[in-house]
Amino acid sequence: MGAGSGVRNFFSRDSVPTKKVPGICGTKYPLSILFIIINEFCERFSYYGMKAVLTLYFLNYLGWDRNRTTTIYHAFSGLCYFTPILGAPIADAWLGRFNTIFYLSILYFFGFVINFVGAIPDIGSGELHVVLSMIGLIAIAFGTGGIKPCVTAFGGDQFDAEHVKERGKFFSIFYMSINAGSLISTLVTPILRGGVQCFGQDCYALAFGVPAVSMLFALIVFVSGSGMYKKYPPQGNILAQVFKCIGFAIKNRWRHRAKQFPKRGHWLDWASESYSKKLITEVKMVTKVLFLFIPFPMFWALYDQQGSRWTLQATRMNADFGAFVMQPDQIQILNSLLNLFLVPVFDLGIYPLVRLCKINFHPIAKIAIGMLLAALAFAVATVVEIKINETNPLVPKPGEATVQILNFAGQDATVQIPNNSPFTRPSLIGGDFQDPNYKKINVTGTTNVNVEIGTQSISCSGIREDKTFSLLVDRHTDSSLYCRTIEDPNKKPENGLAGVRFINLLPETIYNLHIADETINVTNNNVSKYLTQKRAFTKLTVTYNERDYTIDLDLLDFGAAYTAVLREVDDTKKVIKAYKVEDIDANSVHVAWQIPQYFLLSAGEVMFSVTGLDFSYVQAPASMKSVLQAGWLLTVAFGNVIVLIVAQAGSMEQWAEFILFAALLVAVSVIFSIMGYFFVPVDPNDLKEDDDADMKKPIPDFYETGIDNVEEKKTKI
Repeated sequence: MGAGSGVRNFFSRDSVPTKKVPGICGTKYPLSILFIIINEFCERFSYYGMKAVLTLYFLNYLGWDRNRTTTIYHAFSGLCYFTPILGAPIADAWLGRFNTIFYLSILYFFGFVINFVGAIPDIGSGELHVVLSMIGLIAIAFGTGGIKPCVTAFGGDQFDAEHVKERGKFFSIFYMSINAGSLISTLVTPILRGGVQCFGQDCYALAFGVPAVSMLFALIVFVSGSGMYKKYPPQGNILAQVFKCIGFAIKNRWRHRAKQFPKRGHWLDWASESYSKKLITEVKMVTKVLFLFIPFPMFWALYDQQGSRWTLQATRMNADFGAFVMQPDQIQILNSLLNLFLVPVFDLGIYPLVRLCKINFHPIAKIAIGMLLAALAFAVATVVEIKINETNPLVPKPGEATVQILNFAGQDATVQIPNNSPFTRPSLIGGDFQDPNYKKINVTGTTNVNVEIGTQSISCSGIREDKTFSLLVDRHTDSSLYCRTIEDPNKKPENGLAGVRFINLLPETIYNLHIADETINVTNNNVSKYLTQKRAFTKLTVTYNERDYTIDLDLLDFGAAYTAVLREVDDTKKVIKAYKVEDIDANSVHVAWQIPQYFLLSAGEVMFSVTGLDFSYVQAPASMKSVLQAGWLLTVAFGNVIVLIVAQAGSMEQWAEFILFAALLVAVSVIFSIMGYFFVPVDPNDLKEDDDADMKKPIPDFYETGIDNVEEKKTKI
């Protein structure tokens, strides 16, 4: 075959294969499936790797709030599952599966490239980064959604009709490649994001760039197997036929709603004048299953929050496992790990055991229990959320304030506030670390605080209700007391970061105070802003009195806020020291407490998703399996729309939102169980036709004639 003909074959519509492709090591498994499996692994690595860091990218890089982050995340996820209804018709009616995968993979790759460029801080403004990110995500959504219904079917096309067993094993391997790609990328890309610094911050460009390279490799591998693939020409848009049949039945029934006709057993029978009994029966089977799909979006509304709400929950937890520190977006790896473990456990252990007990564990029951397990997972997530909230700082209510005393006067301080009992605070001199000592007090409007140290006392002014304050008490060089009132932010640093501020009690300005990637100057007797950094054992360097100092602050922990007070400990030698106070508790709820909710959700996924796919496959006629696949993917899309709507409302506490989702899914599972109880499978024997020539009948003209009697219509025709 010449070069010219090879080019024409590659870019033309798929052709009917005329030769047998070689098998793997002489087996009945065609060598071409290796290219498809490797392609799928790399594509899933790219998609899930990018998606794993997407929530923190929106939150930290683009600077969006939690509700907007959740909204855009689920809008993107929903679009990824809406676009398959475009990919399937393109492949079936126009380009064929091979060319559809090829062209949309190119779009897919460029989406990753655009995302990579948008994650480079030195390119353009913040608005440009947002625009590039949105364009990139839209391209990715159309790419992944467009090829999704094609790749699986294209792999099945490579097997001869008699190799059913081998085809079944291929789909198992195919599913494993999806989970393997997801597992590895969910582990790797958060490390690339958080473990590598570029442009002075987390390296989101690298976290998007590696999936882009993986997608390019996937495309190259897929094209490399072109000469081995069996490529079938487009078979026609079956999805369009289904819609036309349904539309015709509805239109026909509506036109004759007031006229006397022989009774028809099913509303789709009103399409019999134009469509064959076989097609109508197939559409009946499909619509029965699609009707059962109606409650399914609620399951996906909960399931897909692993990458949004549950990741955000992990940012407010302690992720130190001793030997390693887990990134908050890495915890999603649990789902892939648990799936690989639970699928064989259910198939080889639980289901056979249930059958031995002679319990009729039919698919409807499995799906309903899967829903209940997901609801239970969100109930557990609610308990975890409540425990996390207990570690939040004290929040003053109207008529209250919270106050801590930073006592550097060298003696215990007695604090007296009107309408409050007096309390004592020790001196911080002599200790490197103190627990937070905020105390709630009763305040109406504004009040003063009187501080007594030994025989001396001083009044600190400016304490207001609904606010949080630090009172800094120290001595002048003449040993007299002074007090300064500092208003505090009273909230944890975002996303598991640690915050630290500096108070300079030195007689001169501190220059080049350097911590993490920030350098500031702090004038004498002044307070810096809170600087945020990753959880780490931290040293700061300062220049004071023309000398450079390195000061060990020890561990700045997840979600904690600290005040480091810089003072001289030896004024003759100009030795300085940092006294560190923990203003806000570190995150104390360990991220391992998310494991039960991930376990329950993964178990629910195995019972719901695997069973649901198998059930819909069995109930669908051969020509309609792609239609049900599109319907299944649409349930995922609508599930993300539900989360999007709730996130936009944004008026509930997170724990209350979790409870709402759990309660809704319980209610939906009950409704689904009732629907399933009345579900009657269509008998496949009904698909047999006595007359194949009756597959398509011409639409008669009597719809416009006003003739209502059937026998009369036959005569006229």
